Amino acid sequence: MNEREKTIRLWFDMWLNQQDMGIDDIFTEDVIYTESWSPQYNNRKTVKHWFQEWNTRGKVVIWEIKQFFHKEDQTIVEWYFKNEMNNGSIEEFDGISLVEWTEDNKIKALKEFGCNRNTYNPYQEGDTPQSKQKKRIGFELSAYGGKI
Repeated sequence: MNEREKTIRLWFDMWLNQQDMGIDDIFTEDVIYTESWSPQYNNRKTVKHWFQEWNTRGKVVIWEIKQFFHKEDQTIVEWYFKNEMNNGSIEEFDGISLVEWTEDNKIKALKEFGCNRNTYNPYQEGDTPQSKQKKRIGFELSAYGGKI
């Protein structure tokens, strides 16, 4: 396992353990971190605050890495994510993170992309597409109590 993969695994483990095990060591001070549903944190101090505050409201129960792709100063990691919030809601989705690195292997940018796990064929019933989803994106609301 290379150093960049270890860093990403450490970040995921921090969430699974609800413990800061080195945020200062893996992110640049001016990191830009974008969640899959639009919140953006523009420095390490804000990433730390988000991490600590979010973990008072919920727990990441699964953040499983499926595969990595590396190219120059970038890594893509594909993953499956599941959390349980204190209000009883459960979220799960597939996703990828696009990670940009500094020369000394710190994360300078991370952008998440999420994919709803409830897939379907919109043409199963004929030539006109039919939607089976009640919501377009279902994984962003409960983490903030339905308020965004």
